[in-house]
Amino acid sequence: MILMMVVSWLIQWRLRSKMAKYAQIGLQSGLSGRQIAELMLADHGITDVRVISTEGRLTDHYNPADKTVNLSEAVYEERSAAAAAIAAHECGHAVQHATAYSMLQFRSAMVPALSAVSRFMPFVLMAGVFMLRSTPVPLGVGIALFSLTTLFSFVTLPVEFDASRRALAWIDRRGIVTTQEHAMAKDALWWAAMTYVVAALSSLATLLYYVSIFMGGRDRR
Repeated sequence: MILMMVVSWLIQWRLRSKMAKYAQIGLQSGLSGRQIAELMLADHGITDVRVISTEGRLTDHYNPADKTVNLSEAVYEERSAAAAAIAAHECGHAVQHATAYSMLQFRSAMVPALSAVSRFMPFVLMAGVFMLRSTPVPLGVGIALFSLTTLFSFVTLPVEFDASRRALAWIDRRGIVTTQEHAMAKDALWWAAMTYVVAALSSLATLLYYVSIFMGGRDRR
């Protein structure tokens, strides 16, 4: 678990470093993140999704509830390979939504349950650990609940990789980027994807940690 925390920090640092580097290189097409997002949506016949600016850095996301592509302030205005990659990636999620991409639908269906579970799951796990010598039931329930968050982390992976695939294919086909800029965009999205991979593996490591406590407690009974 400690190793995964260190790896996660390193990948986050690497991602920020890559984004900062590629943000300094101007896009030859001269398009901003907002313009790229609007163009990609239009090319896919999506007219009911708005592109808006949101505060912070690396806060870019697609919200299926209100159908908005939210671009961080820098990406919204920037005209760089990094901005092109992020803007097109978030629009990739909008395309997934519009085309009823199965993994996105599955992931979205899990959100209400996870929102409810996340409120009390830490308390169930903590109580389960303290009560393990008397009864394994609370920890077993906590592990079952935590397994949902781990499943969610792994379901997220194909959703993110598919959005990046759609984004890179479109910016290349549309001539948004040059060959060199395409390589930078691909590299930026790869490091972004690695943050989700590490998050999923970290969740799995934590789940296995609680399972080992559960099994150890049962053996001592």
